[in-house]
Amino acid sequence: MELQSQVLLWELVLLHSSAVLLSSVPSGSLPAASSVVSESTVSWAAGALAVLRCQSPRMVWTQDRLHDRQRVVHWDLSGSPAGGPARRLVDMYSAGEQRVYGPRDHGRLLLPPSAFHDGNFSLLIRAVEYADEGLYTCNLHHHYCHLYETLAVRLEVTDNPQEAGAHWDGEKEVLVVERGAPALLTCVNREHVWTDRHLEEAQQVVHWDRQPPGVPHDRADRLLDLYASGERRAYGPPFLRDRVAVGVDAFARGDFSLRIDPLEPADEGTYSCHLHHHYCGLHERRIFHLRVTEPVAEPPPRDSPGNGSSHSGAPGPDSTLPRGRSVINVIVPEGRAHFFQQLGYVLATLLLFILLLITVILATRQRRRGGYQYWDKKSGKSRGEKDVNLAEFAVATGDQAVYRSEDIQLDYKNNILKERAELGHTPLPTKNIDLDKVFRKEYCK
Repeated sequence: MELQSQVLLWELVLLHSSAVLLSSVPSGSLPAASSVVSESTVSWAAGALAVLRCQSPRMVWTQDRLHDRQRVVHWDLSGSPAGGPARRLVDMYSAGEQRVYGPRDHGRLLLPPSAFHDGNFSLLIRAVEYADEGLYTCNLHHHYCHLYETLAVRLEVTDNPQEAGAHWDGEKEVLVVERGAPALLTCVNREHVWTDRHLEEAQQVVHWDRQPPGVPHDRADRLLDLYASGERRAYGPPFLRDRVAVGVDAFARGDFSLRIDPLEPADEGTYSCHLHHHYCGLHERRIFHLRVTEPVAEPPPRDSPGNGSSHSGAPGPDSTLPRGRSVINVIVPEGRAHFFQQLGYVLATLLLFILLLITVILATRQRRRGGYQYWDKKSGKSRGEKDVNLAEFAVATGDQAVYRSEDIQLDYKNNILKERAELGHTPLPTKNIDLDKVFRKEYCK
């Protein structure tokens, strides 16, 4: 028994000097160093807020407050002779806590206490039995870095000591062990992510670069440097430095999106987001080709009801509707004030029309009345009612005869006055006037 213990100790010493790397089968394939994981072309209008999305949950900084329980190794067994689903045999956290699940496995299954310091996660089975045959898997989980790696080893038990040994079947290691002898299932991974746990925050950095149009990637300008420790450094041209920003809680949410506010035409170019997690071996790059377009003209403000031009701001035809169909735009007023205002316009127009109609009627009646008076006047003249100057008619009275019979002796200075005086004393001849003829003449005029 002491000889077997010495042999086992010697094998463990040999394992320390040999590094057998795990065949990595992560849940999400790790990108290579500085690998481009996305490349896109984005465009915004000048003056708007531009946001270049750069997010990764693997960059979330969660400081370990549980004594480094973010790393764990566990061994599972499947395909045993007893059948049934895979079952958990033993697991151990990086803090050194080891847990064995099966009651019969207590004291039989052992893991090195210094596994997370030297990278040796091999499983030791003290006395192998036929019930131990099956496919063993060594699973390494790093919850902080989101790493999941596994290694498979098939164990076979035999009674012939000459058949004991190990070989490779092309996919996994096959270990043949004599029944009752100890078996060591090898699982070694000495990468620093599984062995180191200090200065993790100093190994996380994010930086943004900018390439003006026509500038190659190796001559890009650095804009920002962000560290998980909280340190920040701003670079870049002065016209852009004060307009770019990344959220203060970037490492808490894994969101390192770059905001440019306001966007200017000179901001065009190629922007790249570099995520480096040296502790977890993460190196990603996201590329954005930014295009700046002309600002979109804002539509004119909708006219408020009451200025008399509410219908001038009617929306234009919808370009998304199928062609060949007529579209009727109906504008429904939103308040009662619009209704009363329109009603006032209608009543005022109606009142103005009534006043105009009354004016036309009165003017027409006045014109007709004047026409009737003129016609009556003309008709009266035609019937002999014309005013006649009495001086045109000779009036024979006794008085006039008396005055004509008197002999008035006047001294005239010349013959003209004398003739006029004689003509005045002589009786006027009788003048016949045809009134019908005179009326006809005046009417014809």
